[in-house]
Amino acid sequence: MQTYYDISRFSEMDIYLFKEGTHTKLYDKFGSHFMQRDGKDGVYFALWAPNAKSVSVVADFNGYEPNANILNVRGDDSGIWEGFIDNVSEGVTYKYHIVSNIDNVVNIKTDPYGFYCEKPPKSASVTYNIEGFNWKDEKWMQQRDKVNAYDKPVSIYELHFGSWKRKVEEKSRVLSYEEAAVELSTYLKEMNYTHLELMPITEYPFEGSWGYQVTGYFAPTARYGTPKEFMKFVEILHQNGIGIILDWVPSHFVTDGHGLMTFDGTCLYEHKDPRLGYHPEWGSAIFNYGRNEVRAFLISSASFWFEKYHIDGIRVDAVASMLYLNYARKDGEWLPNKYGGNENLEAIEFLKQLNTSVYSEFKDILMIAEESTAYPKVTKPVSDGGLGFGFKWNMGWMHDTLKYFSLDPIYRQHHQEQLTFSIWYAFDENFMLPLSHDEVVHMKGSLINKMAGDENQKFANLRALYGYMTAHPGKKLLFMGCEFAQYREWKYKESLDWHLLEQPKHRGLQKMVSELNKIYKNERALYLYDGEHKGFEWIERSDNSNNTISFFRKSDKEDETIITVCNFADHFRKKYRVAVPKEGRYKMVFNSQSSCYEGWGPDDDTIYETQKVLAWGRENSIEFDMPALGVVYFKKIA
Repeated sequence: MQTYYDISRFSEMDIYLFKEGTHTKLYDKFGSHFMQRDGKDGVYFALWAPNAKSVSVVADFNGYEPNANILNVRGDDSGIWEGFIDNVSEGVTYKYHIVSNIDNVVNIKTDPYGFYCEKPPKSASVTYNIEGFNWKDEKWMQQRDKVNAYDKPVSIYELHFGSWKRKVEEKSRVLSYEEAAVELSTYLKEMNYTHLELMPITEYPFEGSWGYQVTGYFAPTARYGTPKEFMKFVEILHQNGIGIILDWVPSHFVTDGHGLMTFDGTCLYEHKDPRLGYHPEWGSAIFNYGRNEVRAFLISSASFWFEKYHIDGIRVDAVASMLYLNYARKDGEWLPNKYGGNENLEAIEFLKQLNTSVYSEFKDILMIAEESTAYPKVTKPVSDGGLGFGFKWNMGWMHDTLKYFSLDPIYRQHHQEQLTFSIWYAFDENFMLPLSHDEVVHMKGSLINKMAGDENQKFANLRALYGYMTAHPGKKLLFMGCEFAQYREWKYKESLDWHLLEQPKHRGLQKMVSELNKIYKNERALYLYDGEHKGFEWIERSDNSNNTISFFRKSDKEDETIITVCNFADHFRKKYRVAVPKEGRYKMVFNSQSSCYEGWGPDDDTIYETQKVLAWGRENSIEFDMPALGVVYFKKIA
């Protein structure tokens, strides 16, 4: 097979934008691409290795011989090596053999822009033509702006692909992309979720990293199928009305030898100084966000998933670790910025550029920050000094709420502020409320086992938690298995414990989550003004002695108001009085303690006429029997 150098995919403008750090479609230039030269079919290869003395393609077709197909370096100081090799077919493995101009160090690397890789633990890139997939999700794509809007319901099911379900009868085989698409689309519709969030499926070598130690920023993992099979997965979910969010990791990358670290014999993608370039908590390398070509690489990766795979949103992992130079570091293990502070100024500018770039091209997407600090304006526009994300995970709400629910009800009266404090900042950002995978691993216990009390009380508390979460301002996210109260912690090598659904309490909880999602989608008051003060109003937040809070969720129509009453005490409250916004007739539209969810009851189909009895400063109120460890919603019906 012969290498030719008289063909290139790079224009002068491409080189300019790449070196400037503003090229957002580098996947169309770098990597391996099927082309023709003088009627000969083959593959064009291009690689960035500015500190290389030589670069060659080693592959199946040349027996991995370093001298067989040497690439040519461009003469424009771009550091790009390229060449066309004829008679290369689809599905062959390849790597780059790089001889550094620093001490002639040799590195054999996977293609940073490769579209497909061998199934781990093998690590070669694979030639693959991702073009030509006949997408059939036009209806979804045309109306996606309505699904992903701030004033729409967003209820996310977070999933780890390899452990949601496995073929137990086939030695616990993982599902393929297409198998999972069929089962998931049915399940998510039954459960009334709006979106699916996938823990990272960008190619990664170590299964135990759950995908958070990435090697292939442009390749869906081969563990579950081919790139076009993943496209089919996305298409099927879209055809069933489900949006897809990818967990994406620009905060750090794996140190495995075939990956990005010391790529051309120098620290090309990372900082050389470990105080900047090495992450002690995760044992990984940190991107050099001050390098233009690195920023272009990462932004191109994000754009790639939106353009080529029709992804609907990206959840950016570990944003806090990017924002602060001293994140998870002791004194002496980090370097301050040029002003002496701990903010990573280059990472902050990268995040602003990332969000500005992808939102300018894909206006109907979701960009979500996993950010655990009080860094200001994460979801505010870049033009207003913000980072430009669409949403931010509300980690404070999650920590405070779980701590509260872990307490015996007798002690909760002393911790009421853990429930009420979140409203003080609930509208500072566009928040999502996450009960994610991070809360059910590493000896933290499953959600059901975090709850206080005996088995019946644990289930009642968990039902109450979900009822409270659904009514609280913010979009929703729940990790797989939590919807039916899996007892054990999540294990990435095993299927969820679906057999638990044979037991009434687990089945009842699953039914309640499905119906809560349906109520959430149907009741505008629960989502219309999620990020605005006018969508929420306290009825009573200081009834500490009774472990009770109550509030209104409001839309632009008063009669749509949802009245939420939460009794987190373990005793029944007979003839409890709650204020309502106006006189009329009211009906209980949700009760977490309903018998249909295996709750303690009592079920309540009563139509309540308002009374002119003062309650919490309001002239109209109703009186009802409030279940122990329960959350109820009321709505005006006439």
